[in-house]
Amino acid sequence: MLAIFEKSIAKSPDALNVPSDSGTDLALNNGYLAAPFASIHPGSVTDNLGSSGFMAYSLEKQNPLLPRIFVVVDDIFCLFQGHIENVVVLKGHYPPNQVVRDIQEKFAFVIYDSSSKATFIVSDADVSVPFFWGTDAEGHLVLANDTETLKKACGKSFAPFPKGCFFTSSGGLRSYEHPLNELKPVSRVDSSGHVCGATFSVDVEANKESTGMKKSQKCCRLVCKLLSIETSPARHNACYCLSSI
Repeated sequence: MLAIFEKSIAKSPDALNVPSDSGTDLALNNGYLAAPFASIHPGSVTDNLGSSGFMAYSLEKQNPLLPRIFVVVDDIFCLFQGHIENVVVLKGHYPPNQVVRDIQEKFAFVIYDSSSKATFIVSDADVSVPFFWGTDAEGHLVLANDTETLKKACGKSFAPFPKGCFFTSSGGLRSYEHPLNELKPVSRVDSSGHVCGATFSVDVEANKESTGMKKSQKCCRLVCKLLSIETSPARHNACYCLSSI
């Protein structure tokens, strides 16, 4: 799966950027990443989000234990990969960190609410689903489940998405296991000794103010709808367009 958001929609953390190598091409420039993704995955689904970015995914070469789906509910778009066990128990939990913290099994997903121009991005606590993020030369946020796609636009300015964390447009990156603590960047070096985008770990000594929770509640209702779809017989269909949440 692939998602790119304009920097005013989702500002990537500064620590992701490697100034000497953040890629030479812009991820949103004339479909720079969208076109190759569609050509490599002929049956892929791509949704243009206008000036905000785009989202794309394919069922090709997916792990049957970690399937992908693309959901559209009113003005909300969601890319999901993984499998959820405790659907019924989770419905109705708020705020967002509670919803995500209580999910059992393996998952990564990207939600975009076009009405409020807000993102909600999550990975499980065990990094069970391959999921990476990065920033291009203009600071646009790029998310994908493979590193080769990221390298095309981000150079070395990318990293695995932090485990047990979620990212929102209004609140930035935070841990859903430790929502009151700040996250600190940790330097990362590849096998060749080159500096790459940083990873993040919980700073147990620094508390974080609560921000962005109310704005994410609509996204949480989509998560609950998504969890219901996750157990339906039609689970493996390419795309769902739902009328309301």
